[in-house]
Amino acid sequence: MKANWSLLRDPQFARLFGARTASMGGSAFAPVALAFGVLHLPGGDSETLSWVLTAESVPMIAFLLFGGVIADRFPRQKVMMAGEFCSATAFASLGILLLGGNPPLWQLCVAAALSGIGIATMMPALTGVIPEVLKPHQLQSGNALLALGANTARIAGLVFAGAIVTLVGGAWALLGAAALFATSGTVVSGLRGLTDRRGAASGSTLSDLRDGWREFSSRQWIWVVVLQFSFLVLLFQACFGVLGPVLADTELGGPGAWSWILAGDAVGMVLGVLIAMRVRPRRPILVGVLLTTLATPPFLALGLGAPLWVVVPLAIVMGGAFDVFGVLWNTTMQRLIPAEALSRVAAYDAFGSLMFGPVGLLLAGHAVVWWGARPSMVAAALLMLVTVALALLSPEVRSLRAPDAEENVGDIVEAR
Repeated sequence: MKANWSLLRDPQFARLFGARTASMGGSAFAPVALAFGVLHLPGGDSETLSWVLTAESVPMIAFLLFGGVIADRFPRQKVMMAGEFCSATAFASLGILLLGGNPPLWQLCVAAALSGIGIATMMPALTGVIPEVLKPHQLQSGNALLALGANTARIAGLVFAGAIVTLVGGAWALLGAAALFATSGTVVSGLRGLTDRRGAASGSTLSDLRDGWREFSSRQWIWVVVLQFSFLVLLFQACFGVLGPVLADTELGGPGAWSWILAGDAVGMVLGVLIAMRVRPRRPILVGVLLTTLATPPFLALGLGAPLWVVVPLAIVMGGAFDVFGVLWNTTMQRLIPAEALSRVAAYDAFGSLMFGPVGLLLAGHAVVWWGARPSMVAAALLMLVTVALALLSPEVRSLRAPDAEENVGDIVEAR
């Protein structure tokens, strides 16, 4: 399958591409800036960081399903704008609080919670708006190009974030993230000609959620992989949110080293996009699940005390694997899920995948105290392999074949 670079000449897609790229640039600033901004506060430690990150994750997960209903009821463009501006406000507040020197923990948690709500508002709307901008045969190339822009911005954001945190502190990096989120919201406001979804759903919020659940739960390949990711994300949150920054701070030299690891992951994502634009496996979900095994090596290496030059290449491989998975997953969902329910199904996907993330963040902070960062990282890495083995027990995960844009959805489902 050839990459469709001509999509970037389409004004609508180019605007969506620009907005997504700016938003991901803001997201890239956040983990480095927030992690080391909190760790370097007077009295800041792994447990403090766990509380702040949990305060962001819990409202994000709690609001996701409601965000999916909103995105299926109202213009998805405006829902995306609301989410981006909410994130901008949150990160501006966090930056200002850190500039103050020693803010109370509850204030940091409130600002972080606002960020979680912004993410939960934006994510389901983004999944749903892509098929409104692209034709069915353009979806895989379009998803790949969006990921390419997002990951390029992520690399740049991580590099600049590490430099800014090192030179002037995390507060200024958080203010930079706020500016990028605001830019994304402004660019999204220029999208034209999308579906006006006001009144698209005539029932109550509860009935909308029930309808979305039926679409979600009736497809084994979706709920099995989402269940896998619910535990995989728990382990990821522990490793990326707490254990990794702690090890980088104590053994690898601080935020600069952690930025290189995150940047390696982002470089891998760019390479993964280039692969995803050209390959089309007959069983995309099976290939995607198998690729998640490559999450284990970089975290295992960190836990075993490997030097930075070993960990970064492994992070590149992990990033590539997960971006191929992401393009295949999003394209399959966008082709097989009815458009009127897509944002709700995406919300259930995100809700299920992320619901145990706060548990991972909380456990990680305590695990550092109880067992140490290295043993905790090794255990988390090995448990990731267990999630893959369990997902592969599903017949639909192993057998679902790739839909063609020209095929009828019902024919594809019957042919599994």
